[in-house]
Amino acid sequence: MITRRNGSVAEVDIHGMNPSDARREILQLLDRLPNDVTELHVIHGYRGGNSLRAMVQNSLTHPRIARKMQSFLNEGVTKIFLKRR
Repeated sequence: MITRRNGSVAEVDIHGMNPSDARREILQLLDRLPNDVTELHVIHGYRGGNSLRAMVQNSLTHPRIARKMQSFLNEGVTKIFLKRR
């Protein structure tokens, strides 16, 4: 998993992971992200199947998640907006 950060936005790429491993990695990342990070972009792809996108958009839950939205510019990215702790 590669994570990049640009100000209040962090990015994680879960390409090639299975849904359960990807969920575990994202949840661990959400636990570690500083409070000033307010948005997480999850790059899951969309051409090689929809299991990662479905997991992120439909079943991923965490106390910091305020809402989720598929990127308008890239179907392979879901934006997760975060609550402050």
